[in-house]
Amino acid sequence: MGVSGSGKSTVGAALARALSVPFVDADVLHPEANRLKMAAGIPLDDADRMPWLDLVAAQLASGPIVVACSALKRAYRDRLRESAPGLALVFLDATAVLLAPRLESRTHEYMPASLLASQLATLEPPADDEHPIRLDVTRPVDELVAAAIARLEQE
Repeated sequence: MGVSGSGKSTVGAALARALSVPFVDADVLHPEANRLKMAAGIPLDDADRMPWLDLVAAQLASGPIVVACSALKRAYRDRLRESAPGLALVFLDATAVLLAPRLESRTHEYMPASLLASQLATLEPPADDEHPIRLDVTRPVDELVAAAIARLEQE
């Protein structure tokens, strides 16, 4: 989990490979209306996200899987936990200073760099009682994956 540009897809895919489980990028689960809204530079609101979160929850309930999903608010993560009570959160923590150049240098079908501020404003970092695996995204992907696996093995 994390905001756009934090490396969810890259780290998630690498983690799934290391764990030999399927990987799903939750971006592909967004309804077309959400994609069009984001492409126009309009942030999603809770009403936009709820049907999408239901689709993400269904993926998580399907069994051992890694899903790259922003899950920006506690309420969103709680909704996911309803379908996947054993949900493990890997929070890719990053600053706006790091993320802005990443977003500006990449092309994304519907997530413009202009939406970073709204994502950071929406973000509710996971609380200690959510037992997040908090990773600093300035580290290389292989180190992030190794750190996530080490923490997962402890739980």
